[in-house]
This record gives sequence, C-alpha cells and structure tokens, in this order.
Amino acid sequence: MVRVSGGPALARHRTAPAGLLLVAAAAAWVWLVTRWGGMEAMPGTMGLNPPLFLGMWTLMVAAMMLPATAPVAALYARTVTAHRASRMAVFTAAYVLVWAAAGLPAYALSEGLGRASSLPPQAGTWVAAAVFAVSGVYQLTPLKDRCLVKCRSPLGMMLRYGSYPGPSRDLRAGAHHGVFCLGCCWSLMALLAVFGVMNLWAMVVLTAVITIEKLAPAGQVVARGVGIASIALAVAVFWAPGLAPGLTGDGMAGM
Repeated sequence: MVRVSGGPALARHRTAPAGLLLVAAAAAWVWLVTRWGGMEAMPGTMGLNPPLFLGMWTLMVAAMMLPATAPVAALYARTVTAHRASRMAVFTAAYVLVWAAAGLPAYALSEGLGRASSLPPQAGTWVAAAVFAVSGVYQLTPLKDRCLVKCRSPLGMMLRYGSYPGPSRDLRAGAHHGVFCLGCCWSLMALLAVFGVMNLWAMVVLTAVITIEKLAPAGQVVARGVGIASIALAVAVFWAPGLAPGLTGDGMAGM
C-alpha cells in the first residue's frame, strides 16, 4: 500500500498557484489605489475614452475577481500533469478576457448613466433606484443560483474541462468559467455605476461580497441577503440620495 505523505512541501505545492493569483490581484489593487485613491466618486465613465476605460476596467476586474477565482484556478492547475504554472496562467488570462469583453457593455451603461446624472437630481435618483432594484432582483433568481453553484462547486466543471481536446483546452476552460462567473457577479458589478465606477470603498465592499458568496459556507445565504439589501436601497435612495453618488452627484470620497 502506497502512503501519500503530506507536509510543508505538499502544502506549498498546492497553495503556490493560488498565491500567484493573489499576488497579481494585490498588484492590481496597488495600482488602482495609487492611481485613483485620491479621487471622489464620479458619474459615468469619468471622461475616459473606450480604450482607457477598458484598460481600467480590466485592472479593476483583476483586483476584484482574482481573490475569489484563485482556488478554482489552482484546482484547475492540479488537473494537468505538466507546465502547471503556464497553463494556469492561460486559464486565468481567458477568464479575465471574458470580463474584459464585459467592459464594452459596462462602458455603454456607464456612459448612459453618466448622462442621467446631468438630469435633474430626481431623475438620477429614479435611475439609481432602478439599478438597485434590478441588481437585487437578479440576486434572488434561479439563474444567479445556478451560476453561483458552478463557481462554489467547480469539481463538475473540472471533469468537463478534462474532456476538452487539444492545446486550446486552457483557453476554453478559462473562458467557460469566466462566463459562469460573469453570470454570477454582473449584478454586483453593475452597482459600481451607482456608487461611482472608481469608488474604491465600494470596490472593497463588493470584492468582499463576491469572495464570501463564492468561498464561504453560507455564501448562497449571503447572496440572497445582498439581493434583499439592494432592493431596500432602491427604496431608501429616495430619502438618502447620497447612497448613489455616481448618479446623484453627491460626492463620496473614493478612498
């Protein structure tokens, strides 16, 4: 009988891939804080043209999503037998590219909501209430539950990825996981249009929510609680417009 021993070497082997992604996320956070940390929450695209907005969006996605995705990427790396680090990097790059592509509708949404902020304050409040409500309702839908289950219990997806043939396996696997993650988290990311796209406090809170939803034992309960809270904010914003600084113009320091 062969005995598989553990120990520090095996622990380092298992945690190193996740650690690499956490380092990448930390680097993205450092860049965002040093570049945007002194700015107040601003409506719309903050005057950025599409290429600059997409670059900023991609860094923001890396900072916010990689902490919760690191365990899945590390699990994927353990399903391959050679070149684990490079193949995990391809998997992660494909995942990030899915979110980068989502920056195009995010830009359009931010541009449209930015124009709404130039309307009378009451109009901005109504738009903010609609965004809060849509986000909150989606958090309670079966589609959200299905996507969240895929992100929380990825073993079934790992079996699927093992059937992908050829050198494109890592790209396909990362993109597939990215689509489910996008389906899980788009409603939370949409809230940045209300709080301000580069509101770093809002980014920190949403990153914590995303990570807890995906990794904590009570993640699905938290997801439903966040949905209920978002619906409550849709009502509360009429009495406290400052809850939506990205649309009502009430300044809230981004950091």
